[in-house]
Amino acid sequence: MGHYVPHTDEELATMLASMGLSSLDELFEVVPAALRLASGLDLPDGRSEFDVLDELEAVAGRNRTDLICFAGGGAYDHDIPSAVKRVAFRSEFVTAYTPYQPEVAQGVLQALFEYQTMIARLSGLEVANASLYDGATACVEAINLAVAATGRQTVWLSDGVHPTWRDTVRTFAAGTGHDIVDVPLSDGRTAWPETGEPGALLVQFPNRLGCIEDLAEARKVADRTGALLLVAFDPVASGLLRTPGSFGADVVVGEGQPFGTPLSFGGPYLGLFACRLEHVRRLPGRLVGETVDVEGRRAYVTTLRTREQDIRREKASSNVCTNQTLIAVVAAIQLSFLGTAGLRELALRCARASRYTRESLLAIDGVEPLASAPTFREFAVRLPVNGETIVDRMAEEGFLAGIPTDGGLIVAATEKRTRSEIDAYADAMRKVLQ
Repeated sequence: MGHYVPHTDEELATMLASMGLSSLDELFEVVPAALRLASGLDLPDGRSEFDVLDELEAVAGRNRTDLICFAGGGAYDHDIPSAVKRVAFRSEFVTAYTPYQPEVAQGVLQALFEYQTMIARLSGLEVANASLYDGATACVEAINLAVAATGRQTVWLSDGVHPTWRDTVRTFAAGTGHDIVDVPLSDGRTAWPETGEPGALLVQFPNRLGCIEDLAEARKVADRTGALLLVAFDPVASGLLRTPGSFGADVVVGEGQPFGTPLSFGGPYLGLFACRLEHVRRLPGRLVGETVDVEGRRAYVTTLRTREQDIRREKASSNVCTNQTLIAVVAAIQLSFLGTAGLRELALRCARASRYTRESLLAIDGVEPLASAPTFREFAVRLPVNGETIVDRMAEEGFLAGIPTDGGLIVAATEKRTRSEIDAYADAMRKVLQ
């Protein structure tokens, strides 16, 4: 209970009396003294709206938004066509919330149904949900599904999975009792253990170093151990590479930010989740289905509700009951705009830009590849200077150089990077390495 402007002293006294309390201090006595503010918040006096906006703009101005982006790591600087922005920001979409009452949200439900269809096709699996919060939480939900399906708590987690996603998995595992076993990389690819009985294998495709993992080998390991194969995929890569589902993945998750969502300083983003039909009862989150109403007209509903935690309660394998409606709809609009040919062209341009960038950097003295495995949109190089130092130096040259890692730098190049930008980037790198 807080003290808000609309609450009079009499109203506060009435509420406190109903709880048998005489003061707000008495209400908060259950909070340890060390966690309570002794003298309140040290806040300045109120200021006018103009002054506040002026100060906020000054603070925002300290962000560097003019850098040419060669960073990736799960968030990529892709083009968002004007047509996509115009359609996505129609009032019907931007005012829509999670459709708890499907009968009054048919348009949004249909858009989510189309989104699910596209994600199912990109992943190569039979069913996809209406989205999760982001790629990291999608990884957690995939593990929860696998543990519930196999009855085994042990999870083999590839070191090729994004570091933040791995940290999120470990955080959840601390509360669920999952046994997370880290599996190292060898020359950029996961080196699976020879023995063990995990309930799940989680691998990223391509992985955090940009290397294209051998999913056929991962499938063999899953078959040998009786585990489910969980793949955190790059949806853009599906424009060129075989889908994870075609390799036998049981669950496919990913980050949908590349489809219509700007970098936005880290979010909000979009968690992708698809699985085999046999696991649909353990599928987390919203699931939109198509049916007909009593008059035979096409209709959309949230379906298989009996699998959700609000009905199954403690027996549910997931407590997610919502989705990223707007961002999922934006992704559907972007994918519809691209089409099959457009997605292939997007992926091809990314691959070509990345290859040209990699070759340009490797031509610089002292720059070496961190791994020899094939890559798609990003790659890792070893530098003679600390990666963090290089990022700072390159910022002064007008570039967001990449992500420091493993004694080097992870560099990404999307379809937005032109040949002249890549040449300038390589020249700047040569300069700061001297």
